[in-house]
Amino acid sequence: VQLQASGGGLVQPGGSLRLSCAASGNIFSINDMGWYRHTPGKQRDLVARINSGGATNYADSVKGRFTVSRDNANNMVYLQMNSLKPEDTAVYYCNAAVKSTTRDPYYIYWGQGTKVTVSS
Repeated sequence: VQLQASGGGLVQPGGSLRLSCAASGNIFSINDMGWYRHTPGKQRDLVARINSGGATNYADSVKGRFTVSRDNANNMVYLQMNSLKPEDTAVYYCNAAVKSTTRDPYYIYWGQGTKVTVSS
């Protein structure tokens, strides 16, 4: 199973970006999908996650600005980021809990990270 994240870049404060993450490979089902971010000197923190039923969970720092969504048919998860702030600058990672067969447990897989820089 591979996760491929894309959509990062440089944006001015107040701007928007949309991150995408595609899961591929031997996939029977996907439970939670989510986005985390990492800045130097800090741990990787949860940004947002969404379960297979569409229930979402957000970090307090992004509530009202970021929206996580998913396309179950295509094994995709998205992060729409609006009203971006310099403190949102980080490398963003997607992850997914994936079951490859009916008898497997869910394993957690990570994408490679996509860098978001918010600066004027």
